[in-house]
Amino acid sequence: MRNVRKSIRPIAALVIVTVFVLVVSWQLSQKNYKGTLYQVSVMNALLQGGFEPAVDIKTLKKHGDFGIGTFEALDGEMVVLAGNVYQIRSDGSVHVALDTARSPFAMVTFFDASRRAVVDKPFDLENMKKFIDNFLPTKNIVYAVKIEGRFDHVKTRSVPRQEKPYRTLAEAVKEQSVFELSAVEGVVVGFIIPGYMKGAHPSGYHLHFLSADRKSGGHLLDCKINRGVVSIDDMYQYQIVLPKDNQFFRLDLSSDDASAEK
Repeated sequence: MRNVRKSIRPIAALVIVTVFVLVVSWQLSQKNYKGTLYQVSVMNALLQGGFEPAVDIKTLKKHGDFGIGTFEALDGEMVVLAGNVYQIRSDGSVHVALDTARSPFAMVTFFDASRRAVVDKPFDLENMKKFIDNFLPTKNIVYAVKIEGRFDHVKTRSVPRQEKPYRTLAEAVKEQSVFELSAVEGVVVGFIIPGYMKGAHPSGYHLHFLSADRKSGGHLLDCKINRGVVSIDDMYQYQIVLPKDNQFFRLDLSSDDASAEK
């Protein structure tokens, strides 16, 4: 029995060390991505019909627990919140995306609020943007934006899955489904992009919405918030991972028309 115990001790020690290394590695990995926007592909590719997948959801979650994007073949809108990835399809349904699902375009970060502000009076979307702009220290960095609260009205959209040969995004959104919600609690998730990054992403606000009950959402078109909290994460690093498929190689990315994303 003593010999058995002696042989178990080194194994137990090895297991403890292995677990410790894995935990530390995970913590260091998260620390390295704090304050970093991780983006898959560029917006100009999406605008030109670049809907081929570039990353799977399992990989995407290693780089952030908060963000937005879309899915292979433009199959709905993506909201990443608290480490969960939600797919809002064109029929309005919301699903938790499988790790094996894939995305042609996404933006994620490990959200860590740098500043917060309380919304204590009604704002429409444009005035909400002005409210946020007033407490940003500069327009020259990237921000992750989270707006949690009670909304009197929310207008969102989602686009149906596309078939090959893929059309441009402007053509695809002509078939969009529009959803209007009243008296709903939820969260707006998105980013503010500086003007000098035009092409990689439309400058300004890019926002998606997800209801508190996780039953509705989409690309945010308009809203009126009654009350809530705005949280902002300042980001000073921006990593872009480009697709490796032939479709991306052949796209004309010189255009910067972002009208389809408005």
